[in-house]
Amino acid sequence: MDDKASNELIFYVNGNKVQVSSPDPEWTLLFFLRDKLRLTGTKLVCGEGGCGACTVMVSKYSPDRKKIVHLSVNACLMPLCAAHGLAVTTVEGIGSSKTRLHPVQERLAKSHGSQCGFCTPGIVMSMYTLLRNRPQPSMQDVETYMQGNLCRCTGYRAILDGLRTLTTDSGGCGAQNCCRTNGSSGCGPGDRQTNGTGSGENGTNSRENGAGSGLNGTGSKENGTGSGVNGTNSGQNGTGSRENGTGSRQNGTSSRQNGTPTNGAYREEDRVGTSLFDTERLTPYDPSQEAIFPPELMLRPDWVSRPLKFSGPRVTWHRPATLSELLRLKAAYPDAKLVNGNTEIGVEVKLKRCEYPVLINPGQVTELTSVTWDEDGVTFGAAVTLSDIEAELQAAQSQQPAWKTRVFSAITEMLRWFAGTQIRNVSAIGGNIMTGSPISDLVPLLMSADSQLTLMTSSGEQRTVPIRGFYTAYRQNIARPDEILLSVTVPYTAEDEFFMGFKQAHRRDDDIAIVNAGFFVRIRDQKVRTFRATYGGMAATAVSATKTEQALVGRPWDDSLLQEAVSLLLEDLPLGPSAPGGMIEYRRTLTLSFFFKFYLQTCGWITGRVDESCKSVLEKFHRPTPASTQLYQVVPNDQPVEDLVGRPVAHMSALKQVTGEAQYLDDIPPLAGELHAGFVLSSRAHARIVSVDAREALQEPGATHFFSAKDIAPERNKTGPSPHHQDEEVFRAETVTSMGQVIGLVLAYDRATAQRAAKKVKVMYEDLPAIITTEDAIRENSFTPTVHYFEHGDVDIAFYSAAHVVEGSVRMGGQEHFYLETVGCIAVPKEDNEMEVHVSSQGLNINQMLIARALGVPANRIVCKAKRLGGGFGGKESRTCSVTTPVAVAANRSGRPVRAVLERDEDMASMGTRHPMLATYRAGVTAEGKVTCVEMEIFLNAGFSHDLSLGVISRATTSCDNAYHYPAYRITGKLCLTNTPSNTAFRGFGGPQGSMVAEAMMDDIASQLRLDATQVRMVNLVQEGHLNVTRQPMVQVTVDRCIAEVVQKAGLRRLQQEVETFNRLNRWKKRGVALIPNKFNIAFGLALLNQGGALVHIYTDGSVLVTVGGVEMGQGLFTKCYQVVTRVLGVSADRVYISETATDKVPNASPTAASMSTDLYGAAVLNACEQLRERLAPFRKAAPDGTFSDWVLAAYQSRVCLSVCGFEVTKGLAFDPLTHIGDMYSYFVFGAACSLVEVDCLTGDHQVLKTDIVMDVGESLNPAIDIGQIEGAFMQGYGLFCMERLKYSPNGFNFTRGPGAYKIPGFGDIPLELHVSLLRGSPNPRAVYSSKAVGEPPLFSAASVFFAIKEAVRAARAQNGISEPLRMESPATPDRIRMACRDMFTDKLPQAPEPGSFKPWMVDL
Repeated sequence: MDDKASNELIFYVNGNKVQVSSPDPEWTLLFFLRDKLRLTGTKLVCGEGGCGACTVMVSKYSPDRKKIVHLSVNACLMPLCAAHGLAVTTVEGIGSSKTRLHPVQERLAKSHGSQCGFCTPGIVMSMYTLLRNRPQPSMQDVETYMQGNLCRCTGYRAILDGLRTLTTDSGGCGAQNCCRTNGSSGCGPGDRQTNGTGSGENGTNSRENGAGSGLNGTGSKENGTGSGVNGTNSGQNGTGSRENGTGSRQNGTSSRQNGTPTNGAYREEDRVGTSLFDTERLTPYDPSQEAIFPPELMLRPDWVSRPLKFSGPRVTWHRPATLSELLRLKAAYPDAKLVNGNTEIGVEVKLKRCEYPVLINPGQVTELTSVTWDEDGVTFGAAVTLSDIEAELQAAQSQQPAWKTRVFSAITEMLRWFAGTQIRNVSAIGGNIMTGSPISDLVPLLMSADSQLTLMTSSGEQRTVPIRGFYTAYRQNIARPDEILLSVTVPYTAEDEFFMGFKQAHRRDDDIAIVNAGFFVRIRDQKVRTFRATYGGMAATAVSATKTEQALVGRPWDDSLLQEAVSLLLEDLPLGPSAPGGMIEYRRTLTLSFFFKFYLQTCGWITGRVDESCKSVLEKFHRPTPASTQLYQVVPNDQPVEDLVGRPVAHMSALKQVTGEAQYLDDIPPLAGELHAGFVLSSRAHARIVSVDAREALQEPGATHFFSAKDIAPERNKTGPSPHHQDEEVFRAETVTSMGQVIGLVLAYDRATAQRAAKKVKVMYEDLPAIITTEDAIRENSFTPTVHYFEHGDVDIAFYSAAHVVEGSVRMGGQEHFYLETVGCIAVPKEDNEMEVHVSSQGLNINQMLIARALGVPANRIVCKAKRLGGGFGGKESRTCSVTTPVAVAANRSGRPVRAVLERDEDMASMGTRHPMLATYRAGVTAEGKVTCVEMEIFLNAGFSHDLSLGVISRATTSCDNAYHYPAYRITGKLCLTNTPSNTAFRGFGGPQGSMVAEAMMDDIASQLRLDATQVRMVNLVQEGHLNVTRQPMVQVTVDRCIAEVVQKAGLRRLQQEVETFNRLNRWKKRGVALIPNKFNIAFGLALLNQGGALVHIYTDGSVLVTVGGVEMGQGLFTKCYQVVTRVLGVSADRVYISETATDKVPNASPTAASMSTDLYGAAVLNACEQLRERLAPFRKAAPDGTFSDWVLAAYQSRVCLSVCGFEVTKGLAFDPLTHIGDMYSYFVFGAACSLVEVDCLTGDHQVLKTDIVMDVGESLNPAIDIGQIEGAFMQGYGLFCMERLKYSPNGFNFTRGPGAYKIPGFGDIPLELHVSLLRGSPNPRAVYSSKAVGEPPLFSAASVFFAIKEAVRAARAQNGISEPLRMESPATPDRIRMACRDMFTDKLPQAPEPGSFKPWMVDL
């Protein structure tokens, strides 16, 4: 074969032919697109096919079917060599902001479906592929195609709303009885608010021709057309002509009282907006306008049949064209790996550092890609993809009797939840079988179905073996080295044969199983003749319950069989307390729950009936199309069209983000002489460094330098974001105090070489005792010196006189930030010890100062820059310094630009998380549940250093009242120092932890006093004039209004009645509903940080350039800033540009954090623009009919400075941390949320049926951005409280290092109904134009889901006669929910061994 094999790779990218001679088999398609073709719209996020940011469309011509097939694939896993003969389409290939947007791109931009934008190109390409396959898809199709895509910012609703307009389900909010689709005028008064237009009686602009043609469609009186990002234009030559400009700022507010113009009155109900974008002005999708498939790929069948061989320095790739060639290759290279989709091998190579010198791709071998049907069933070639199998089996089910295809039905149902569409499109069934993962979704089904495998050797010898005996040990089987898997045969079922499959995971979509199972039973003459039960996740391989299988034969299928089977299954499936994967009791319970479900369903099949109370738990999961509404206050009719304040304009970078044109750090083109850095990270939690040997690493071809602590002076090696606690090191010198710390850096000519060389650095350790958990720290008294303490009133006397005392504790896990863009930087040395550092950080000043310290130069030599971030959430505030400082040292020492971008596993192993919390509380309460006194002790796990933890514990302790009033209290907060990565800022910054303690206490009060939980919360609500924990008076308290609106909109009383009825009628499913108030304190806790700067220039052509100290990371800061400019200066948006953030433009900037970015930097822009407006006032007065450009030019000719530094200081902050006197916060944001959930009591699975949120954000500067922030924060909070669980070993190793093990919410996790309303008529005098902060406050709304789950669990426990208090830890993952329900199955489990008597696989920090 080698003699005739071609070494030339030919394929197409965006319609252009690409030819590569002898490509390196280690290259992925993503690497080639980004590094060779410079198509950087496709992003690298995880490298394991778990996020979808790298999605591209691959098209191929199928000669057999004579059709073109379009597939969405993960470019990060697809080998470049596999692209031969294919057409690849990237986001750049379907549309451009400079020419024409594709309808998918247009919709995501206009529907506000892009915030940070890093995930957007992948989402665009998933939807684009769907349209190429189905030009008129359903929303169900959309959700299926989006299973493999993740977004951390938006909360998904806006994306789905935009994509809905391309489906057959378009129109209305999506609710079954939506008022927009039942003949009425709209979803509320004021009908529909279109982007960028005013809203009169019918929600339309009252200005003649006042609609634009740009992204947000705002127009002007004369020209009526728009241009630029938001499509605005105003007046002659696109400039404003408003006499005297706009209202002046008074205490940061608009001169219009409450946002209402003084020259007119509007009824409140006429100013309610219900639509954030105009669906009627979207470009229709026309499939005939799509690019054609390259004809050459259809006319050259020899490209498909030709064998290929590509050789690189370490790997050789073979693609045989025939079965005989494949067998000869396997004989010649018995250890070669067969690779189809590379979904397993690619992950092993990247994350496990496996090496496979020879790879064979069998995708062109006919025998391995064929599907054969006969009277016994179906035979799939080993290389048939899972998507093709799904299609084949679905077709069979539509053509055959249901009883005949029960196995097929189970497999297709399982494939719904098997990875994402991108993985199913390329993964082959043979790979799944040969990998032999103990948690394979398909293997248990194939084993219980008694499927047969056909193996073949190079000599042509075939043998057929049952899959039930195929596996011998963990990922080992009976296949000989020279054998290949040829095919797998799956049988039909007979009428008396019954089959089902089950899977339980942490997340329904795209998640690996915790436990899965397949069951088969043949019942004749009312007795079991054959029974097979196979489980995954219970041993090193998928395992059969052999004792149970044998014992049930001959037994009638009745309740006595059920009882015996439960006992036998526990014997068949033992699991030691230290078993990998943990969750021992839960996994054992699942084995019983799955069998019980199969038992019930089989009874139904046999008898035709199922107990009514059990029916719901047997229903196949069906997710209706999500419904949503958004309500907000619209701008008055007479607001000038160029004034964008208050309008739902789209993100200013939306067009660039949806087209892949937005540039992020690693999209910056390579610099001359650039080197790449590979990090040597510590692999021990606590150890002395004995030696570091980089000799082998530097022998790697292409490696150039190695730097470590020996290359920096000891005093400059000390570092840390807090000037008072320099308790970190640039390079670890003598000891490591956590895994993931930087020991050294290897520099090389390319990234792959740097990473490969870094792994060859040998570090010898001497282990030291490690402290991992919060309990460890408490036991060892490992705390920071500072203790936060607040006390008021005579707490002891209050407790003594209390009618009741309620005690409890709560645990809240940490949370990985999972920003899609990992931390990185590019350090460029210049003359005179200058250095320019591009960094993906929200704290540029911190990086600047610590780099300067490490290099021993003044800060004026260091310039840090950031154009935009692919998400931050606090994780890029301070921890980025652990990357930028060693890289800067390396760049300084080498004299070369150095680029470093962390891999996903490196980022998650080293960058820290939200602080895990353990807290105890004691409350004195009246008989009515009113709190009279409180005592709380809060412990946060800080990790190995201080970082920002003092601020986090400060906010946690000052937030532990949430929205309640404590007459007397004693509150203590302590920081635990542990040998884990240093934990850091995360959206909420301690606020969610503190509020969680308050809500857990209120929940316990209601439960233990048998009171209504909502009523307990209501009687304890804070009121105007009450003092909070810091003794600051509460002003502008609107929490009662928020609650009243939520109660009304959610129909709380009706929901409670419906829940009670549902729970009474359903035995194994329960519902719960909870309403949670929310208060968030606004300001940096450290007063000096409450300052912000901006630099605004006006050029002589009338254009405006703005630079602010804040960083744009998707939160819409830049968009709101240019909205402010349009109002103050009266210019259209296309005249305004906001440049990158840089420390040489705005010095000493506070981090973009604490929800303060608009309050500080928006106000600084306002201040600068007001100064400029005053300077232009004489020229405006002299030429009132002139244009803005005329006035600017006149000012310039009069030598008036048109450059201003704006500055903002948050006023009134005077809190003394020693005396606790003075105001600590500027103001407070209130909200309320009500959620309805449904819990499967047998598995712990749950679904959020409905959530209503009302937030007080003052007079919103941009309702679309604010609602997007609310929804994104809610879903991130949902992950925190219900899904995202950090898993550490007792030795401090983080198991959750990527999307494979760490699950954030996906498209399928949003509530079936999500209704968000901005409280109206609540101006805030302390921020820009009466607005309020919005980034962090809404996150705690998701606690309503957690407490609704608790209510459902209580209903299950009450049904089972369990009255003892319920303690549930956060997050409420399926294992915790299931085990809290307690029933006859959990009671069957043997008693768990005592903690300390064994070493668990994982611990909670």
